[in-house]
Amino acid sequence: MAGLTIASDLGWAVDAPSPLSVHSPSWTNGLSAAPDYFPIAVWLQDPRNAARYKAAGINLYVGLWRGPTTNQLVELQKAGMQVICGQNRAGLENKDNPTIVAWMHGDEPDNAQSLGNGKGYERIRQADPARPVLLNLGQGVAYDNYIGRGVRRNHPEDYPNYIQGADIVSFDIYPVVHDKPEVAGKLEFVARGVERLGRWTGGQKAVWNCIECTHIGNPEIKPTPEQVRTEVWMSLIHGSRGLIYFVHQFKPAFKEAALLDDPEMLAAVTEINREIRELAPVLNSPTSVDAATVESSVDEIPIAFVVKRRADSTYLLTVNMRGQPTRDTFTLRGVSEDTAAEVLGESRHISVRRGEFADEFKPYAVHLYRVKTAVADIQR
Repeated sequence: MAGLTIASDLGWAVDAPSPLSVHSPSWTNGLSAAPDYFPIAVWLQDPRNAARYKAAGINLYVGLWRGPTTNQLVELQKAGMQVICGQNRAGLENKDNPTIVAWMHGDEPDNAQSLGNGKGYERIRQADPARPVLLNLGQGVAYDNYIGRGVRRNHPEDYPNYIQGADIVSFDIYPVVHDKPEVAGKLEFVARGVERLGRWTGGQKAVWNCIECTHIGNPEIKPTPEQVRTEVWMSLIHGSRGLIYFVHQFKPAFKEAALLDDPEMLAAVTEINREIRELAPVLNSPTSVDAATVESSVDEIPIAFVVKRRADSTYLLTVNMRGQPTRDTFTLRGVSEDTAAEVLGESRHISVRRGEFADEFKPYAVHLYRVKTAVADIQR
């Protein structure tokens, strides 16, 4: 499997377009273009919790209940938290406020629902061309048979039309808590949606996605910290340029900020976010195409990966796309000398001989490798 070829979890393979960020010279009030910035958001939360989310590594709110209001924006600004929100009267009155970094077009318009007032993309852009527009789509992006699409279930061909109405395209699917056997527990559906959006946009728009971390509507099960980390890295490896944690819980009891009430998960999410922040300059760097290959000991268990090069290091970011174990052998092109691969976050190193090394992958395991590379090899 070459560097940008993604072996699909459900049996297909595509050449993924290079993922875009969301920076444009015309978006003077948009998201940061700093190389160490990566959008890590939380969905539809009360601004009074902004400081707690910021402590967990969240740097962005997406959506404000019945907002934005001036008071909500003031509270977010005090906490140093930026926001993507609806373009209502209060929002437009605060166009000069750097707290607002993008406009929210809508949530899940692909699902069967009221058409509402139909505020269009062009109208939002005309009112304020200085910020990008985010559109969040539903689980039909990844799950064709989603009944919530009504008469448009099993019509993935709709999506290229939807994504014309945004500069940032996001979607949500929550496989751990899903109620359908064909999806439940199959984390690869997250990667499938990211890959599809990347393909449907042709790499011309930024792709984001949502991540589950609570019971949501399933009182019997919730994601483990390991599953959340896997969904995050599946997303990033497949080209996601921004993450949105969904932290609501509806069953067994409603909690708007359920993540903040779950010490184990909050600690895990905080650590995942720290990892992303540290690797943000790597994630924001160009992908090295055809820079590596992988051979799996089990053909039915693909390993997805992406290769990045920064300074004197080559980064190989990998994830097991199946719920079964495997052993895989990687070959890094342009690494001619014997060296070692540091496995980030795991306190171990693996010998690399002439660019080749092997490692064990538990079900849905994530391994992030850094290999020190000679300058001559990097330029090769």
